[in-house]
Amino acid sequence: MGLTGQLKLKSGKVLVIGAGGLGCPILQYLTAAGIGEIGIIDADLVELSNLHRQILYTSADLGKAKVAVAKEKLAQLNPHVKITAYHERLTADNALGILGNYPIIVDGSDNFKTRYLVNDVCIKLGKTLVFGSLFKFEGQISVFNHVGGPTYRTLFPEPPVSNEAPNCTEIGVLNILPGIVGMYMANEVIKILCEIGETLSGILMTINALDNTTSYFKIANTKKPTMRFEQSQTGAVEEVDLPTLKEWLINPEEPITLVDVREEYEYEDYNIGGINIPLYELVEKWNSLPKKNTVVFICQTGQKSKMAVQLIKSMHNGLLYSLKHGIRYDR
Repeated sequence: MGLTGQLKLKSGKVLVIGAGGLGCPILQYLTAAGIGEIGIIDADLVELSNLHRQILYTSADLGKAKVAVAKEKLAQLNPHVKITAYHERLTADNALGILGNYPIIVDGSDNFKTRYLVNDVCIKLGKTLVFGSLFKFEGQISVFNHVGGPTYRTLFPEPPVSNEAPNCTEIGVLNILPGIVGMYMANEVIKILCEIGETLSGILMTINALDNTTSYFKIANTKKPTMRFEQSQTGAVEEVDLPTLKEWLINPEEPITLVDVREEYEYEDYNIGGINIPLYELVEKWNSLPKKNTVVFICQTGQKSKMAVQLIKSMHNGLLYSLKHGIRYDR
């Protein structure tokens, strides 16, 4: 990278949303790299249940504001970085003002409401969005709205209904995983600022810490990015609820293929039948399935199955559906 690359980092301005499991490694590595200005927004306090995955904090910090502790410790790591702490929750009222100060936004939040808000504001303001998410043993990383690339809504047109997909606090996450995903996110920021390498714009990278698989999915950018900062609208993925699906299976008017895109261990633990093809193997194995059948994709919450529809729709001649809300509501 040399002096030129280091000067680019020093002139960089980055906002990190969330000072939790993802935010901690992102902040540590960006600060150590010498980013000129870093903003941190988080409204939470340090809690005991955070410590196994939020490695910037210790038991001595319990009850303190995360952004205040993070700012203090990061200043010790690199006093030449200007750090601004926003001890508040990101909302539609303050998002434009805060995000407007930073060319690169790093989303380390753990809820869909914030993710869609961040995406829509980034579209409105023309900001690059570095994205990461966690679920149990799996992580996702991508770069959205970068140099005309796809946005978060290109991949997930609409958020799940309330309480459909729990966050890390509710469902749990392997404590090592936020560190792995957070480092990849920090890596994307450094590449973007220094204009080196290839970014994950237009690509969704997934990591499974349980079986050490890493997969890459191309995100088709076939339409102008949509932005629903005011309100959410219906997305393009067709969904079917579980009662309707069961009726279809009892009295099918046409052949139906069920494809469960969860991991093998999840399928073995509980399933409602069908073929088990993990999401990262779907494109490779698709040619072995009937091309004209109606296909219903199944997953735990309805999110992976929506991704499956997006991945396969250009390869299939029949109807494609995602099982609404997933099968966890069937228990």
